[in-house]
Amino acid sequence: MATKQEKVKMINTLTEFEFIDGFKNRPDNFSYDGLKALFKYYEKLETDTDQRIEFDPIAICCEWEEYKDLDEFNENYSDDYDFETLCEHTQVITVGEDKLIVQKF
Repeated sequence: MATKQEKVKMINTLTEFEFIDGFKNRPDNFSYDGLKALFKYYEKLETDTDQRIEFDPIAICCEWEEYKDLDEFNENYSDDYDFETLCEHTQVITVGEDKLIVQKF
């Protein structure tokens, strides 16, 4: 049993709806489709690594950023990445035809 000073860490299994709902206080970070893509990414990551991932919306918002397209990403980074080069430098999740969620680097 944990003492008062020890922190008990519990991992809860979330549905896609619960994952998306967990960002309701952070509505400007990701689009609805972006959150669905992030959920699928983390779901696959858990399956591939056989490890549970703690759901932390604030950490996810600090780690990832959504862009309407590659041009917007390049404007923010003052760079000229093409899609393949960007994928060589960081994790990229595609959302629809143009949107990207990029792991910050």
